[in-house]
Amino acid sequence: MWDLGCELGEGALWSSLDEAVWFVDIKKRQIHRFRDDERRSWQAPEQVGFVLPAADGTWIAGLQSGLSRFDPESGLFDRLVPPDDHGSSQRLNDGYVDFDGRLWFGSMNDSEAPGGGKLYRLLSDGTCRVLDAPYTIPNGPAMSPDGRTFYHTETSERVIYAFDVAADGALSNRRPFVRIARAGAFPDGPLVDAEGCLWTALFGGWGLERYSPRGELIDYIRLPVPNVTKAAFGGPDLSTLYVTTARLHMSPAARAAHPLAGGLFRLETEVPGLPLNQIRQGL
Repeated sequence: MWDLGCELGEGALWSSLDEAVWFVDIKKRQIHRFRDDERRSWQAPEQVGFVLPAADGTWIAGLQSGLSRFDPESGLFDRLVPPDDHGSSQRLNDGYVDFDGRLWFGSMNDSEAPGGGKLYRLLSDGTCRVLDAPYTIPNGPAMSPDGRTFYHTETSERVIYAFDVAADGALSNRRPFVRIARAGAFPDGPLVDAEGCLWTALFGGWGLERYSPRGELIDYIRLPVPNVTKAAFGGPDLSTLYVTTARLHMSPAARAAHPLAGGLFRLETEVPGLPLNQIRQGL
């Protein structure tokens, strides 16, 4: 859909308010918006891991140093809060808003040094709390349709974890949900569809895998590029998947052989996804 050559395309989401796909290029420090009749980009002041909508009509960006409010009209960023103990060598990586409007996000060491990352939640008082650690490359999170199971990915270990979620957002009973068996594939951004099945993008795995709520592999969709990073259900009936990809870690020869790497892709699905939630707590 858009051959823009992202170095590290990530964070795809569908906004029904403007009928557009939003996503980021972490390494090029860019935010992108795609509509069939418009393509627009903004430059961020730092590496940007995600951008998500808030209920007050603004957007929240996960920059390298912490959370910022982003205004698409002016292109300006207004810093909100850095996570506790968030050092200059770290950056925010991926984010998710649950059904109660709570923002969850991960951090990692920018060099991908082992154990440098954490899972955070933005609290109602505007501070950030660590919910799980350590991580090397955290991705997600995502949540089951009933809001009782929480999924979070440790890309470097090729595992997606499941947790039980209490009404107050507390996590417990961490256990492996899926260990990726596909050769050369690392799980990246996850998402859950209306049937409660979990999809995961596969960095180095040439596509997406879909797992049942019991962790059984039930589908694989191949794309024409090796590094698939995140997908979002969109369109009027939420049955279109928009997929971000990356060129990161590809050699010059591999980039030449796969020129569509880093582009935005679209495909149709039989099962729809879940609507995007807006941030309603902590702002």
